[in-house]
Amino acid sequence: MNATAATIPSDSGPLVVVNDLVRIFAAEPQPVVAVDHLSIQVCAGEVFGLLGPNGAGKTTTLRIMLGLQSPDAGSVHIAGIDVTENPLEVKRQVSLVSASSGLYQWLTPRELMWYFADLYDIPDEVAAARVEYLADLFEIRGFLDRRCAGMSTGQQQRVNLARSLMHDPPVVLLDEPTRGLDIVGSSRIFEFTGLLRDQGKAVVFCTHRLDEAERLCTRFGIMNHGRLHLAGTLEELRSKTGLRHLAEMFLQLVNSSSDPAPGVIASPQWEADA
Repeated sequence: MNATAATIPSDSGPLVVVNDLVRIFAAEPQPVVAVDHLSIQVCAGEVFGLLGPNGAGKTTTLRIMLGLQSPDAGSVHIAGIDVTENPLEVKRQVSLVSASSGLYQWLTPRELMWYFADLYDIPDEVAAARVEYLADLFEIRGFLDRRCAGMSTGQQQRVNLARSLMHDPPVVLLDEPTRGLDIVGSSRIFEFTGLLRDQGKAVVFCTHRLDEAERLCTRFGIMNHGRLHLAGTLEELRSKTGLRHLAEMFLQLVNSSSDPAPGVIASPQWEADA
């Protein structure tokens, strides 16, 4: 693997396979079904927009994909690895970028990237080349040896993006990555997502910003109450719903009922294609 990126062949099959996933939390007066028989697939070079209102089950799904929670039923495979059976190995194949991600404030960006290289057992010669490549890619060379504590929000954001690619994962999860960012910071996330797509990563992009999703994602899944109700490319969704924009589809689903039954918008074929 070179220091720049591992480009995965497009015919390698889905890198993310979520199959009939269920997660239920104990609660009063009755249990809460956070994820309800969810099935999605994401291939190399795809940006899959996982959309839904608060409480739709997006974050729970991401936590299961990261191996941080166990499902009650169903399975998740990341790059062919069963998340439940081998959660540690899965963490080598995936990276999370979130608006809430923090940095070790007393480390420099160079030290931080070497720290993550050590965590992932990256050989020194590969790590050294990757630090140099990522420093140029995200334009952090000017403060590469300055402590993170003294950096602006935008600078810390760039360091966080560089850190996320140190182990060159085939799968990247983006959880509300533009939350709280100005237009410059948001544009950098757009560029980053395009870079991941061009490098052949499988990307899952969770956001409430539907305009961003339309701009960035190649395919979409709209969740509500833990269920996937609609999935496909934007043109497929337009054909299915008769609506032009994701915001209209989103509102139609959310407003159709407080807990719409599966298939209110989506057909079994849509769910099979998710």
